[in-house]
Amino acid sequence: MIELQKYAWNSIATHAEETFPDECCGVIFAHDSVDRVVPLKNIQNKLHALDPLTFPRTAVIAYAMDPLELDGVIRQAEANGERLKAFYHSHPNHDAYFSDEDKVFACPFGEPTFPDAVQIVISIYDRKVKAAKAFVWSSAKTDFIEVPLHHS
Repeated sequence: MIELQKYAWNSIATHAEETFPDECCGVIFAHDSVDRVVPLKNIQNKLHALDPLTFPRTAVIAYAMDPLELDGVIRQAEANGERLKAFYHSHPNHDAYFSDEDKVFACPFGEPTFPDAVQIVISIYDRKVKAAKAFVWSSAKTDFIEVPLHHS
């Protein structure tokens, strides 16, 4: 089971509500039993505007984290003794599931870049979070599998 502290969950839900109808994205770090949520910019619209053939989807149905921003927050967290706990993103006006596109982001070379990080997907309709699901990498299945997510 994946456990998120209530304030971490509230931060993620607020991020999804604020960015609706676009997808939100971010990371969660942990140190001891403390979670820290870091919202990141979804640069999908920027990529789409620069090259719509390579990036045909907008932020309404896709997300892309800025690799430099992501690298910077991961380095800072590691320097602070934190570990990467999870990535999160929202599915506006769609259910919470781990899509083929989500898998491509998590596994750009066929294997997860961060195999120990949980993938959390938030379903949000009309600025209201309806559900969230967590997925972890299974080496045995060479795929992501759903695991229980609890936020207290």
